[in-house]
Amino acid sequence: MAPLGPFNSKNWASSISPWIVTLDALRPFRCQAPVQEPPVLPYLQAQDRHSYDICLEAEIMPPSSTVGTSVTRSNFKHLYWTLPQMVAHHTVGGCNLRPGDLLGTGTISCNAEDGQGLGCLLEKTWNGSKNIYLSDGQQRKYLLDGDTVILRGYCQGDGYRVGFGECSGTVLPSA
Repeated sequence: MAPLGPFNSKNWASSISPWIVTLDALRPFRCQAPVQEPPVLPYLQAQDRHSYDICLEAEIMPPSSTVGTSVTRSNFKHLYWTLPQMVAHHTVGGCNLRPGDLLGTGTISCNAEDGQGLGCLLEKTWNGSKNIYLSDGQQRKYLLDGDTVILRGYCQGDGYRVGFGECSGTVLPSA
C-alpha cells in the first residue's frame, strides 16, 4: 500500500508507555535506515536516512494465564519509513502536528529464522488461516476478548539499557 500503507488507521485504541525517551537518549543507537525499493515519492526522499536500533517484542496473555507468550520480536531499525518521512507524509495534506501528538509506525517485520520476526498477528497467522500456539496450549488466529497485549522496547548499550517501559492493554468486549 503506497505510500505508507494503513498509516492513518493508527488513531484509535492507542496506549502509550509511561516513559518518555528523548532523541538524545537514542543517539548512541542511531543506524542506517533500510534501502527503500521501490524508490519513494520525491517529497519523501532525503539525504540523511537513519533509524534507531530498538529491540521490540509483543506478547499475548490470555485471561486464564499469568504468563504471556512472545508472538513477535523485531527491531525498529527494520522499519521501511524513517521518522522524518512519516512526519512529511502525515503533514503533506495539511494536517498540523503539535507537541504531544502521536504517530504510529505500523507493523515492523524482520527476517527471522524462527518466524518471530513477523511483526503482527495477521502476518503470523497468515491472515487468520493458521493458528499460533500460546505457552499454555491455547490457540489464536486473532485476539479474543480478555486477551492482554504487552509491548516492550529497549536499546541495548555496552553495559546499559535504555528502556521504553512496558505498555499493555486488554481487549474488552464490545458494548
